[in-house]
Amino acid sequence: MLDKNELQAIKKCQSGNTESFGILYDKYIKKIYDFVYYKTMHKETAEDLVSDIFIKALDKINSFDAQKGSFNSWIYRIARNTVIDHYRTQKKDKNIDDVWDLSSNEDIAVDVDVRAQMEKVQEHLSKLKAEQRDIVVMRLWQGMSHKEIADVLEKNESAVKVAYSRLISQM
Repeated sequence: MLDKNELQAIKKCQSGNTESFGILYDKYIKKIYDFVYYKTMHKETAEDLVSDIFIKALDKINSFDAQKGSFNSWIYRIARNTVIDHYRTQKKDKNIDDVWDLSSNEDIAVDVDVRAQMEKVQEHLSKLKAEQRDIVVMRLWQGMSHKEIADVLEKNESAVKVAYSRLISQM
C-alpha cells in the first residue's frame, strides 16, 4: 500500500516534476543499498548499481502503475534485474566468495565476533541459488512480506512461503 506522500511524489514525477523523486529516493535508498550489497558483497559495486537503479527508476517512473502493485515491489524488481544484468555483463558467474570484501569496513575487520558471524552468514548464503538467496535476504534483512517477495520475483505467494520455510529449516 502506498502512503499518501509516496503516491503524490510518484504522480508528480509522472507529470514531469522530477524533483519529487527525492522523496522516493530518501525512502528507499537504504533498503535498496542493503539489498544490492547483500547480493554483491562489495561496497563500491553496490554503490554503482544503486545509482543505476535509481536512474532507471526515474527514467521508467511513467511505467509504474499503482493498480498493478506496490512501488516497493516495482523498485526491488528493478534492483534485482540490474544486479542480474551486472553479472551477465561480467561474463563470468561470480561466486559470493569472489566479491566478499571485509576490508572496506574497518569496524568489521576489527570486531572478530562480528566478522565470524558475517562469515557464517556468507557461508550459508553462498550455498543457496540466487533466487533462494533473494528470498532469504528480502525476508530477513529487508523485512518484506511473502507477497512483496512474490511480486518482486514474479512468483506465486504460496510458492515463496514454502520456499522460505524450507530454506530456514535447512539453515
